[in-house]
Amino acid sequence: MGMRNEDEYSEEDLARINEALNSGVHSVERKPFRFSLLFLWWIVVAALGTASWYLAKLSGVV
Repeated sequence: MGMRNEDEYSEEDLARINEALNSGVHSVERKPFRFSLLFLWWIVVAALGTASWYLAKLSGVV
């Protein structure tokens, strides 16, 4: 099922669509992206990977 062209909508439909898109969830102000959190998650993932590798090494799997 493809997208409809704008020509297929009536003026009332377009007004309701624009009203829905410009209100509620669609108009939420968002905080800027924080790279510090990304770096923190990278450290956590690396630490868990290292710990799992070390435990596998102790168990003789690796």
